[in-house]
Amino acid sequence: MASLKSRLEHTVTPTALRSYLAEFISTFFFVFASVGATMSTLKMMPDAASNSSGLVAIAVANAFALSVAVYIAYNISGGHVNPAVTFGMAIGGHISIPMAIFYWISQTLGSVIACILLKVTTVGQHVPTHSIPQEMTGFGAAILEGVMTFTLVYTVYAAADPRRGSMSIIGPLAIGLVSGANVLASGPFTGGSMNPAYSFGSALVGGSFKNQAVYWIGPLIGAATAGILYEHVVFPAQQEPDSLRGIPHGVEF
Repeated sequence: MASLKSRLEHTVTPTALRSYLAEFISTFFFVFASVGATMSTLKMMPDAASNSSGLVAIAVANAFALSVAVYIAYNISGGHVNPAVTFGMAIGGHISIPMAIFYWISQTLGSVIACILLKVTTVGQHVPTHSIPQEMTGFGAAILEGVMTFTLVYTVYAAADPRRGSMSIIGPLAIGLVSGANVLASGPFTGGSMNPAYSFGSALVGGSFKNQAVYWIGPLIGAATAGILYEHVVFPAQQEPDSLRGIPHGVEF
């Protein structure tokens, strides 16, 4: 019991609590902007699903929103904004499993609250959910989401690597850009989620959990693969103190 208590103490420190709040706020910002952009596009262009300009608008909103969300939270929580990123960081040893669970809760709540607010303030307009076309299998969609999440989490690792220098505005921008590019690449097929919290929040408020497993299994596997590959194969860390390994302030537990 004492051992379990000592392992969980770090999850309720003031720094940890600030990290959870930062993840909630940044995920709220991201989902509010991304889902809101999709709703606005569908409002102005009912045929947006077959209009490439609608896809570009959603991808740009996604890229900008994620860049800002990562930037504002990085120095507090690491700026994960995504359960898959948190999972990938846990696999790489940058955050403990108990703390990762609290990150997941904060991120999911941020997504749900953002979608509820959008639905209420737009007077019940439908909240769009991620879905796959009839001709596509769930297995194929999960692979696509996994590959995209792999590129996202790999970029996160590269952007936060202290061997490249300190994280500046370029890091969050690179993360946002790869996310936007992936939306352009997969919008008509899976919606380009790469974020289980994003998909869950919109599904809960939108009222459709069809193929929801695609948006959890694929991203989590892709994130874990990115964490293992970057940390242990491509750029293995040298034997150096944690303080020099780029573990963001607030998550070195």
